[in-house]
Amino acid sequence: MTTVQQLYEAMQRIAPLELAESWDNPGLLVDCAGEVTRVLVTLDITPEVVTEAAAKYCEAIVAHHPVIFDPLKKLGPQDVPFQLVRVGISAICMHTNLDAAEGGVNDCLACTLGLQDTKPLNEEKIGRIGTLSCAKPLEQFLSDVVKLLSCNGLRYRDGGRPVHRVAVGGGACGEYIPQAIAQGCDTFVTSDLRYKDFLDTQGLNLIDAGHFPTEDVVCQEIVRRLRETFPELEVT
Repeated sequence: MTTVQQLYEAMQRIAPLELAESWDNPGLLVDCAGEVTRVLVTLDITPEVVTEAAAKYCEAIVAHHPVIFDPLKKLGPQDVPFQLVRVGISAICMHTNLDAAEGGVNDCLACTLGLQDTKPLNEEKIGRIGTLSCAKPLEQFLSDVVKLLSCNGLRYRDGGRPVHRVAVGGGACGEYIPQAIAQGCDTFVTSDLRYKDFLDTQGLNLIDAGHFPTEDVVCQEIVRRLRETFPELEVT
């Protein structure tokens, strides 16, 4: 028998809580306890995801974005945590700790884009830097990003350089543009970039591939690792 606590402990081994940023709220955020036989892995826990998990008789959901973030002042039927408790589904959410963890969001993003010899972008280990096997024109790399991340589209700024040394940051990592430049990158793939980022950045190809596409790459890896750890569980 696998319990919610055992599942949570396994996720802590994958994404240790000490890697999380101080402002973050990762962890076992909805604890309905009990036995787990089926797990749903997702980027976000929306009402639709709760409905899907309930229809699949899942006792737990593992997600990237926290289902509880700001301090709760009241709880009602419209709130996802309320919906989870009502149907008896626990929620384990690993956020910035999964961004920083080895094999987490940013390693998966770098691997998906074909980067080699990767290393952390900054001291917090948010983001990665790596190189392509050979330099390629920006236009070709943009096409690769759309295809590999299944983007509906993207925004970009041509920094006037071919793509070879690439920084990646899953989710909103525009604040790390200076680190990418300082470490000699010619390209930065992230999301949620501001108008000012595109306007002011010089000598760096900026690619905003979208928040979901740059982070969803981790979900299948979590599925794989949970199946490996818990072969008795149905993980989807």
